[in-house]
Parts: sequence; structure tokens; C-alpha cells
Amino acid sequence: MATSNNPVGVDNTFRKKIDREEYLERARERERQEAEGRNKSKAKGPPVQRKPLKHRDYEVDLESRLGKTQVVTPVAPLSQQAGYYCSVCECVVKDSANYLDHINGKKHQRALGMSMRVERATLQQVQERFEKLKKRKAPGSFSEQDLDERIIKQQEEEEERKRQRRERKKEKKKEKAVEEEPEIDPDVAAMMGFGGFGSSKK
Repeated sequence: MATSNNPVGVDNTFRKKIDREEYLERARERERQEAEGRNKSKAKGPPVQRKPLKHRDYEVDLESRLGKTQVVTPVAPLSQQAGYYCSVCECVVKDSANYLDHINGKKHQRALGMSMRVERATLQQVQERFEKLKKRKAPGSFSEQDLDERIIKQQEEEEERKRQRRERKKEKKKEKAVEEEPEIDPDVAAMMGFGGFGSSKK
């Protein structure tokens, strides 16, 4: 019997020959790249400073498409699909509640360059804000006297409406009574005895 690895008559040349040194070198290279990647992620640099949250300077439009129907096609661009489209994040949110949650959320605020922290207000800023609100409220404010006048005026208008309604009802009753009254010839009525109950003709 032959003691060789390849039995006689069998062709084993198609099998892949493994070079251990080549694979060891590949493994070392991969480990080196992974180590470099870990070092890069640790040494990114200082964290990004984001601005604190600010008030929106625009009105959120939630009611413009209220009660309207829209044809939805699967090939339409995102901005024309059903729901509320956020151009900052390029996403579509299905209803107004979720849209408000989205625009007030962390992902959207980060895309705008803001952190979720609110800037602390100084005493002077708070006082200025109060003064601004007082000035805005002063011209359009009304006293209890104004409120009483409005209530009295409203009661008078309500009474006038009721009076007009009663008059219209009376007019309708009169019209109905005139319509129901039969039109009979006076000679025929006299012959039938409808002429004058209790009254005597002279």
C-alpha cells in the first residue's frame, strides 16, 4: 500500500491551497485597522457646541390642509405625500400631534443646530419681558365696566331678537287664519243661516 496523501487515480488539484502566512498577515492588518478606528473615535476632538433653544419665529401651520382631500400616490416626492413634511429632516409625519412632537424633539433641534438646553434668563431680561407684556396688554385691556356694558348690550340684542321672533309668529298666525277662512258668497251664507248669529237686521 502507498503511504502518500493522494491516493492513486484521484485528482485533487482543484482544491484551494491555503497559505497560512498570507492569512496571518491579513488578520494582523485587520487588527491594526480596527485599533486605528478605535483611536480615531476616541480622539474626535472637542464636542460640538450647539446653541441653546430659542423661540420659533414662525407660525406652525397645522390647519391649512384641514378637511381637504388629497390623492396619494406611491411615486410622489416626500413633500407631496400625505401628512406633514419636515424640510429640515426630510421626513413625513402622518398627523399633527406627531408633527408637533417631531419639531419640538431632539433630532429636529439638533438638525437646526440647537441643543435641548434652555439659556438661563437674567433678572434684567425677565423684567424687560414683563414690561413688554404690560405695554402690549394696556391698549387692548378692558375693565369691569367694559365687561358690564358688553353684557348689557348682549342682553338687549337677545331681547330684540326674541321680540322680532314673537312678531313673526303673530304675523304667520294671522296669515294662516286668513287662509283657513272659507270664501262663501254672502247670499248663499244668508240662505244657509250663516248671516248673523245674534244680530238682527233692520
